[in-house]
Amino acid sequence: MASQSQSQTQSIASPKLSGYQTDGFFDELVDEKTVARPDAELLIDRINKLPAEELLRRQKAIERALYQMGITFTVYSDAAGTEKIMPFDIVPRIVSTMLWHHIEAGLKQRIKALNLFLGDIYNEQQIVKDGVIPSDLIESASTFLPQCVGLKPPRNVWCHVTGTDLVRDNTGAVYVLEDNLRCPSGVSYVLQNRHVMKKNFPQVFSASRVRPVRDYPARLYQMLRGMAREDINDPTVAVLTPGVFNSAYYEHSYLAQQMGVELVEGRDLVVEKDVVYMRTTDGLQRVDVLYRRVDDIFLDPEVFRPDSMLGVKGLMSAYRAGNVALANAPGTGIADDKVVYAFVPDMIRYYLNEEAILANVPTYVCSRAEDRKYVLAHLDELVVKAANESGGYGILIGPHATQKERAEFAEKISENPRNFVAQPTLQLSRMPTLADGKMEGRHVDLRPYILCNSEDDVWVMPGGLTRVALRKGSLVVNSSQGGGSKDTWVVADPGQSVAIDELS
Repeated sequence: MASQSQSQTQSIASPKLSGYQTDGFFDELVDEKTVARPDAELLIDRINKLPAEELLRRQKAIERALYQMGITFTVYSDAAGTEKIMPFDIVPRIVSTMLWHHIEAGLKQRIKALNLFLGDIYNEQQIVKDGVIPSDLIESASTFLPQCVGLKPPRNVWCHVTGTDLVRDNTGAVYVLEDNLRCPSGVSYVLQNRHVMKKNFPQVFSASRVRPVRDYPARLYQMLRGMAREDINDPTVAVLTPGVFNSAYYEHSYLAQQMGVELVEGRDLVVEKDVVYMRTTDGLQRVDVLYRRVDDIFLDPEVFRPDSMLGVKGLMSAYRAGNVALANAPGTGIADDKVVYAFVPDMIRYYLNEEAILANVPTYVCSRAEDRKYVLAHLDELVVKAANESGGYGILIGPHATQKERAEFAEKISENPRNFVAQPTLQLSRMPTLADGKMEGRHVDLRPYILCNSEDDVWVMPGGLTRVALRKGSLVVNSSQGGGSKDTWVVADPGQSVAIDELS
């Protein structure tokens, strides 16, 4: 009887997800026998008790809510219509306390090193002089902006807002897939995902001790205010958007509304005597801080692209004079370069004298003759990426590509090896996802968002955007390529604040 009782207790404590198969992949919520991982037990038990049609009903209710809230993104290449509702999946990701500590420490370390690299590369370039990074790699990068040489942002912070893409392999190890330091997007989906999700599993959400995310806009606003000149007591902050046709315009307007600041376009601003003003019905009003969601090269037609209609003439002069603060600082795109990415572990050793807490995905740099030779001989095994593409574009997934596609990429690599890197095809972790009315495994990644006030004041949002490849077997999670998103629940430590108040 004791044995039977123990078995029943174990079964109740660790339910199996009914009718689900991991297919040999590492799964975020269940183990290889589909038994719930410790922090997912309540969620799996709840899913098991809900009929498939009820899950589907809740999924459709969420989709309607997202549609009514206007949570959209733009796909420029979609002939059927550019405006899309961000697909959402009802099963949340759960991140354990221990795993989150590891991720958080690794991201803080990485941001610290990247800020030091940016300050160095646009000034002394000591890392180049010491032979850690080849000079031609920097000089040949389209994202290295000579116009930013000599810049020294306040507190030496270049990347105030960062979105770092993480993946887990078949062992559960966490890797950094890429850094996004120019205009990282997606945080509005994190906040809205939580808004719609908390109503669908309220009891499980409350009992799971989930850390809150809704203070992100307040933290962002306080960070932006703190960037203003010290002699300005009540700084004016604004969000600079390229306009309604930008793919992330919804997010720009949402964040401006949440922070209670103006949303402006370049045509709304004017620079006079190195001071930035916005046009209002009451005349010109000074702007002290711009959270810019406009790419570097479009910021100022007098300094960067002269044909830019999105920026503001004289903005860089005002920035150099210290009369306006910009987040992120211009020039950060060099750290987004996927070739430069390969050297981040070297940066961490060089600047911090530490080993990277979060490893890079092993990367072949095609500008190296030996790496290029290997890549060209193993295109059927590798993922090849263009150095400065994003959104899932400019990628060849070798095992899934045709012979013709591999041949085309081989030609591109041979013509311009500096523009390509290659990585092994990781078996990305998966998660239960509602597909055609039943639970199936789909590949996921995670983009946490990091706010940096100073070298020693870095905050990582406890959660992030879990992106999911909704197409069966696909490794591409980008929304522009058929991907969707999930809510991300980070489990709180004892004593930490929890998101119970978000149920209101």
